[in-house]
Amino acid sequence: MKFILGEKLEMSQVYAADGTVVPVTLIKAGPCVVTQVKTADTDGIAAIQIGFQITKNFTKSEAGHLKDLPMLRVLRDFRVEGESTLQRGETIEAGIFQPGDTVNVVGQSKGKGFQGVVKRHGFHGHPKSHGHKDQERMPGSIGAGGPQHVFKGRRMAGHMGDERVTVKNLEVVEVREGGIIALKGAVPGARHTIIEIHSV
Repeated sequence: MKFILGEKLEMSQVYAADGTVVPVTLIKAGPCVVTQVKTADTDGIAAIQIGFQITKNFTKSEAGHLKDLPMLRVLRDFRVEGESTLQRGETIEAGIFQPGDTVNVVGQSKGKGFQGVVKRHGFHGHPKSHGHKDQERMPGSIGAGGPQHVFKGRRMAGHMGDERVTVKNLEVVEVREGGIIALKGAVPGARHTIIEIHSV
């Protein structure tokens, strides 16, 4: 399994061999450092922890955990099956991915604040005539009144966005110099969001 951390840069477009325009998201991936190799026997999970982006602000516990390694700002675990050949201190570069690879991407979506049901859940709203004054974007009835409470999962207005989102089966279009990966399509999050990329 191949995986890496990156920073979302921007959206762009490239031209395919047949001249068609392909929308892509550019991600500055790596270099990432392996900070810990977790095993099912000692840690209860088989995973590789990698770090990304060097920082000057760190706690004593982080300094102890990253002893003899660069002080890294972002740490993430990636599950692996069986024993991995990676060792603590090794570096992972963007070159592990090749054009044509299929990957899953995880990011933190843009926060949109408190939103109503039309924007948050796609409700159609009410007609703008026939006695519906000031009701165009209201949620309408929310069900039976007998239970005297609102059932869990009821679609209502509330906080929207700013959550962990996974986009599956994106294609790697290009791997450029300097660790820039061009992924076909859109990736969750604003610019400079930390992105997790791992093979399917």
